[in-house]
Amino acid sequence: MWLESLQINHFRNYKQADLTFHKGLNVFLGQNAQGKTNMLESIYFLALTRSHRTRTDKDLLQFQEKNLNISGLLHRSTGKLPLDIELTDSGRITKINHLKQSRLSDYIGHINVILFAPEDLQLVKGGPALRRKFIDVELGQIKPIYLSDLSHYNHILKQRNAYLKNSERVDITYLSVLDQQLADYGSKVIQHRIDFLKKLEVFAKEKHLDISHQKEELAFTYDSTIKFTEDVTLVDSFLTELEKCRKRDLFKKNTGVGPHRDDISFFINGMNAHYGSQGQHRSLVLSLKLAEIELMKEVTREYPILLLDDVMSELDNDRQMKLLETISEKIQTFITTTSLEHLHTLPEELKIFHVSNGRICEQFNTD
Repeated sequence: MWLESLQINHFRNYKQADLTFHKGLNVFLGQNAQGKTNMLESIYFLALTRSHRTRTDKDLLQFQEKNLNISGLLHRSTGKLPLDIELTDSGRITKINHLKQSRLSDYIGHINVILFAPEDLQLVKGGPALRRKFIDVELGQIKPIYLSDLSHYNHILKQRNAYLKNSERVDITYLSVLDQQLADYGSKVIQHRIDFLKKLEVFAKEKHLDISHQKEELAFTYDSTIKFTEDVTLVDSFLTELEKCRKRDLFKKNTGVGPHRDDISFFINGMNAHYGSQGQHRSLVLSLKLAEIELMKEVTREYPILLLDDVMSELDNDRQMKLLETISEKIQTFITTTSLEHLHTLPEELKIFHVSNGRICEQFNTD
């Protein structure tokens, strides 16, 4: 798949932009704080209906504006597909082929993107929330039912926590009803995540061996707060853990176990990667991103669109080569950078856009 064109109105520091892209490589060139990352964020927002940088919708609106709109023309193997998202006071309005979608989960997944940004290099050493977000974003794009199950789980979790916090006397019967609902959806979320990580690990092992010149073997585990075995169903295990933690939950007035508290551990040659070097962390995250590309291709039968937000300067020549080898001619890629000097072996066919103070100008060759 590839994005042919993009129209932006009142997004971040862009009043209006109307762009057409190369089906291969597109580079946004400019100094810091000019709007390069905002361009990638607009593509990400078109794909996932949310930003990777903020949870506050007002941050996305151009100063003093109330609405924003992003439209794109996507090419898929099945043909061209117009996509549109509008952010208003009443929420998000999404359209596929000009038809309004009743649910966001019906919209997400039509355009698949993989973002690689400097903050991703904290995936190994950062907090568990970063790793949960990593799963939610990537898995949600290729398995819409996951987003539905996760949404139901979060809704019930919010209900349960509010009940624990606000009730002077807790009705154990009612709490048990909430527990059953939480376990039903929570066990589905956990199973989706485990299945996803198993598939991703297959591709990531191969990529990491290549990047490390056959010296390092990568593995990872899903660290669940729910202790389960093959003899007992995941739902029953979840209910058992909730019962064990009931006194704790009543005292703390929140829910102590479940996928909202789960984590991932990465291992290099059997050692927890948390204690690895910065170079090992960079290789590990690069392996994950390259593995995501291959997994998405396997599931959707099409390569996703790759967004590289100022990460090339964070990678040495060898890691840059591995990344560029993967994306060459197969994957539409958008790169932001302050300079072309550190980019090596760029293809001859590409488009370069100069970004300055919310204005974009395409560079044309004069040869």
